[in-house]
Amino acid sequence: MSKRLGVGCLLVCLASCAPGEDTAPLPPTGPYLGQQPPGATPEIFAPGIVSTGMYTRDLAMTPDGGEIYFGVMTGGFSVIMGTKLIDGAWTEPEVAPFSGDPRFFDIEPAISPDGSRIFFLSTRLPEGREPTAEEIRAWTNEDIWVADRTAEGWGEPYNLGPPVNSASPEVFPSVTHDGTLYFTRGDEGGSHIYRSRLVEGRYTEPERLGPEVNSTPSQYNAFIAPDESYLILCTSDRDDTLGGSDYYVVFRYEDDSWSEPVNLGPIVNTAGGGEISSYVSPDGAYLFFMSPRPSFGTLSA
Repeated sequence: MSKRLGVGCLLVCLASCAPGEDTAPLPPTGPYLGQQPPGATPEIFAPGIVSTGMYTRDLAMTPDGGEIYFGVMTGGFSVIMGTKLIDGAWTEPEVAPFSGDPRFFDIEPAISPDGSRIFFLSTRLPEGREPTAEEIRAWTNEDIWVADRTAEGWGEPYNLGPPVNSASPEVFPSVTHDGTLYFTRGDEGGSHIYRSRLVEGRYTEPERLGPEVNSTPSQYNAFIAPDESYLILCTSDRDDTLGGSDYYVVFRYEDDSWSEPVNLGPIVNTAGGGEISSYVSPDGAYLFFMSPRPSFGTLSA
């Protein structure tokens, strides 16, 4: 694990902040939406801007920190929101240009470490196929989609296709410096962490990682460090969970073997569970994590 991970944590709070409570004025300025660095004590991230009382999760940033994307689920809709730092001030968050079709769900953005691509989960269908009534606003056809960076911004999104996507659900992409894609695939009545190497511009047949990473019938939503040195994943099926789903870290060794999972502990995990989405900032300084705890701000490191 990077030595910088754990220097501080910012909490992306889900449905725990009342709208309008402790809101920051718009437009904010400065890094991280102008938020005060939290040190070793987690804090709600950007109340009134990102954390608004709606179900918010899955943060992603461009390498320079100048664009921030996050997922919002509310009222039967799921979209990816974005904000940009322009002329020193952050824009008001709005639906990202590659998201927002009300018939489908988009969530779980992940930006490649070089900033050239943004991956995300979508339930949209391939071009030319109209959804059935059962497929509109339903968690079906879960595939990984991607948009490429162009001179004008993000290009038109497209389905990543096989061999990454299959008839099973593929969710929560995360990308390394060399383009290796980590993701969750539903299989065998549960879910497991897979990876696919990028070789000469093509993704190889995904491999399911070994029992150190996939130590239970269901683990999911894994963030991979850009240098592939560690993986933060979620599971609810281990004996050492604090309750519900917890965050664990697994370290990768030079021979491509992995350590046993280590629970990230009570500063991050809660007895109530529900921790299902983590992200480490591009500079390696901050851990962002989703938590549905009903109140926050009194935890200590």
